[in-house]
Amino acid sequence: MVEVDAARFLRSVYFFRELRDEPLQALAAACGRSSAETGDIVFAEGEPGDRFFIVVDGLVELWKDFGYPGRRILGEQGPGQLFGEMSLVDNLNRSATARAIKPTEMLHLRRSDFQAIVEEYPAVAMTVMQSLSYIIRHSNESFVFDLNQRNRELEEAYRKLESAQRSLVANERFSNLGKFSNMILHDLRNPVSVLKGYAQVLHSVADRPVDVRDYSMRILVEAERLGHLAGELLDYTRGEIRLDMTVITPAELRDAVLLYVREKFELRNVRLNVDIVDDQGFMCDRDRLVRVLVNILDNARKACQRSGHVNLSFARDGGFVEIRVEDDGEGMDEATLHRVFEPFFSRSSSGGTGLGMVIVKHVVEAHGGELTLTSSEGEGTAVSMRLPARAG
Repeated sequence: MVEVDAARFLRSVYFFRELRDEPLQALAAACGRSSAETGDIVFAEGEPGDRFFIVVDGLVELWKDFGYPGRRILGEQGPGQLFGEMSLVDNLNRSATARAIKPTEMLHLRRSDFQAIVEEYPAVAMTVMQSLSYIIRHSNESFVFDLNQRNRELEEAYRKLESAQRSLVANERFSNLGKFSNMILHDLRNPVSVLKGYAQVLHSVADRPVDVRDYSMRILVEAERLGHLAGELLDYTRGEIRLDMTVITPAELRDAVLLYVREKFELRNVRLNVDIVDDQGFMCDRDRLVRVLVNILDNARKACQRSGHVNLSFARDGGFVEIRVEDDGEGMDEATLHRVFEPFFSRSSSGGTGLGMVIVKHVVEAHGGELTLTSSEGEGTAVSMRLPARAG
């Protein structure tokens, strides 16, 4: 162990430099001596703090959460510097771990000995208070500097994260655009082909007014269907739905919906029953709610075998309109049910954008309503909408 005049050495330590000779000699006499080899733990975080240390020669690191993944170094103490000094004024356990990083010689002073000296020499207490104040101020400055540095690093990391997120969103949009393009182009072929066929037939029956009216109506329906597809694309790309509210009765809504779905139900020989329990008018976006019901009924029709049944009902419950569509079709398993509202997901082999139920959910929520969907494989599916009436 390095030989050292404890009193002379203590006089060089900032903690004790203002003390008179008599209390300084008392402190020197009370000091013990210890040493640590490279890598030795002088004390560990959580241990009782019964003494403080002064480095005579060597170097000690102070660590927070030493031995854990998130550990961080608090500082290094060399010759003439103290560590563990808070044990002089409190009875708390160690708040850090001290480890020698080279062979180190130390003086140490037990709290009980220090307290006895303070009782005999009160000036020592003032010296300690002044020194601790300096340590705390210095620690605060280091903490603020470290905090500012961490904030700058976080800001830089956040900028990089934002840039990466923008790139990811852009790539996802391009990917979704490709998926949507394939689906929408596939779905557009049907009404375009029908429009072309009806136009050709209309030309050949120009001298038969009844047929002209019939085929004109069919062309109008298909044109509206194209409008619905365009509306789905716009609603999805905008990410928000702006409602054009008007008052409509369930009967008027039924008639508008049947205009688009009746023929398809008849061709598939699926029976559609409509039950209106209460025909009071209510506020909604007529065109979007028609599109919602057309989407739901179209899904129900596709799920049914020939001679299947689909029920559409309208009812009132206090200040809410309840619209329910039930079918006795093939139903869905749990995996499919969990993906129903996923963009571009479609289980149908007869076309579709894969956005139908996504748009249904968005429209219902935009009205301030609730949407529930239940299904059992092999038994059928039920879709319920509960919308605020706002009129009646």
